[in-house]
Amino acid sequence: MNKEKMYDIILGPVITEKSTRISEHNQVAFRVQLDATKPEIKKAVEGLFNVKVTAVNTLRVKGKTKRFRGIEGRRSDWKKAMVTLAEGQTIDVTTGI
Repeated sequence: MNKEKMYDIILGPVITEKSTRISEHNQVAFRVQLDATKPEIKKAVEGLFNVKVTAVNTLRVKGKTKRFRGIEGRRSDWKKAMVTLAEGQTIDVTTGI
């Protein structure tokens, strides 16, 4: 897999209170493409960050229905990947790659 494809799969880190709490358990949360598979996500994270990944868990976040000035709209669905790193490995998501 080339670097361009890896950058297409990993859209960005998820930085929330909950994702900060899971970092204590050697996990990192990423926003990924909707059609990305677990093996693709694993290869992309290992290739971009030079770490060893032990597990990948994914979930689809359904978009909310919102109103703006009486007009109803809908946010897009997106996919979140919770990546578990090997013992002793870390990723600093606050810095760029």
